Amino acid sequence: MTPPHRAPTYRAVLRVTGVPRFLVPALLGRLSYGLVSLALVLSVVHTTGSYADVGLTAGLFGLTATVLSPLRASLIDRHGPLLTLPPMAGLHGLALLGLTAVSWNSGGHLGLLAALTSVAGACAPPLGPVTRTLWSHLVPDRGLLQRAYSLDTVAEELIFFTGPLLLGALMLVGPPSAGLALGASLIVVGTAGLLTSPAARSLHTRRPAPTVRPTAQEWTEPDRTAPDTRHLTARGGFLSAVAVSAATGLILGSAALLNVAFAEQRGAVGAVVLVKSAQAAGSALGGLAYGALSWRAGARTRLALLGLALGGGVAAAALVPGVPALAALLFVVGVCGAPIITTAYLLADESVTAGYRTRAGNWVNTAHNAGSSVGAASVGLFLTVAPPGAGYPLVGAVLVVVSGAVLLAAGFTGRTRLKRPTEATASSATSSRRRR
Repeated sequence: MTPPHRAPTYRAVLRVTGVPRFLVPALLGRLSYGLVSLALVLSVVHTTGSYADVGLTAGLFGLTATVLSPLRASLIDRHGPLLTLPPMAGLHGLALLGLTAVSWNSGGHLGLLAALTSVAGACAPPLGPVTRTLWSHLVPDRGLLQRAYSLDTVAEELIFFTGPLLLGALMLVGPPSAGLALGASLIVVGTAGLLTSPAARSLHTRRPAPTVRPTAQEWTEPDRTAPDTRHLTARGGFLSAVAVSAATGLILGSAALLNVAFAEQRGAVGAVVLVKSAQAAGSALGGLAYGALSWRAGARTRLALLGLALGGGVAAAALVPGVPALAALLFVVGVCGAPIITTAYLLADESVTAGYRTRAGNWVNTAHNAGSSVGAASVGLFLTVAPPGAGYPLVGAVLVVVSGAVLLAAGFTGRTRLKRPTEATASSATSSRRRR
């Protein structure tokens, strides 16, 4: 382990040439996502008054963004961000402006809302993945790159902390649809600033390298988007990361809508921005603390324990008496948010060979987004027949069950490994190779 006095610092990351120039506009554009998700929910509630409609539109936004994510990533890899991000950002911004107009007053047409939401999700520019690609391009040192990724994760949590507060300020002078309009402006301006940075332009000039072009044989391989088990060094670890990520996405997507209904039930729907900000603040603090500590338990065990804590905490929200208590609880529970996502990526990364780590991380991300979409759509229907307090234990139980299964599997795997030193030398050598 690197001695503490030699550990890379956040200051060293920010001093890398070109970082401030691309990072500031990238975070400005990503701030849109901290606004839009909650603004969309509140705007649909404002214009239709139906939580079933909210669940449908939120589900469509997440579903289109998730399902088409591999296609958008493929287009960026093939043609470069300079050619692909401008039309994505433009169409996404126009769709958000259309949603602003439709939902500004009550009586918005559901079909039009659903269509515009689908376009906004389908064209959402992946500024997060592009930012991480630029980090990797500019920071060759692995230790410094790890700190750069940590900085990026915490910054993203702060975005989801600041976004709801900004939306709350806008709602003092206008309807929640104003947040959609601001989100459209941020995504367009942020994308333009990112693409005019020297880092983005230098990345684009390196795209045509012939070594990245697929061969004729590679084009004929079946199902190239599915996980390739030949490159899994720890199948159980990879599947655990994907399963817990999906369950975490489901619980967070569900809780976002449950929180709105809970606050409205108590006549304080505007205070939901404080609830979401408290959860994001807890997640940011948890991420900083988690990254600063050394852990004896393996990533799979840590992931399961974090999932049990998050699921149990969300289930306990059924017992809180009001919005302030809910915000306090989710601040504490949110401490598990960033660590659970970080650990899922780490577990997936160590479960595959070096050439497939990006694909493994993409599966974790896709599972999380898909779970969030399913959760939002399901809870939207659930709220038409039951109060929000009844929903917290149900969604919490999903993550508890999945995490419990992962913990049991991790324990079984651990007991199996303890027996391996007594096996034949060839078997032991194979086991050692897989752990690397």
